[in-house]
Amino acid sequence: MNWELDELYTLDFFAEEDGLKEMEMQDTSSKYGEEERSRFAKQMRDRTKKVAVELINFVERTPSSPAFNVIRFQLLKSGTSTAANYRAACRARSRAEFFAKMSIVVEETDETVFWLESLNESELKADRVDLKRIGTEYYELVKIFARARKTAKP
Repeated sequence: MNWELDELYTLDFFAEEDGLKEMEMQDTSSKYGEEERSRFAKQMRDRTKKVAVELINFVERTPSSPAFNVIRFQLLKSGTSTAANYRAACRARSRAEFFAKMSIVVEETDETVFWLESLNESELKADRVDLKRIGTEYYELVKIFARARKTAKP
């Protein structure tokens, strides 16, 4: 599957406010040394874990209902999987393995964005401020991960 991320995402709710702009990204493999890449990977591991914990706390504060229980379960699975699979990708033994693992990360992050969008568009009661903040973070992450995967294509 070869696609451009910008063609797929029109996430007005997560991207329009707060002036979220398209992130300028480029292939950094030739530009930065091992130390810089290692530091970036650690920052991303920390960032994905932090947003996963925020997501866990967010869904724990939501009311119980049949619809919310389904969304809650799906959000917990995909949102925490993003962090766990990114961590695994950082331990990849080859470029091909990194690409494969990053494909999972992109898929799980995108699924999380889907469930957050669905929740936002529903009439279910949820803290819209937290939803916006968490949704914006996952939206930014999916863009970063899709670019990293594209750059790492074997």
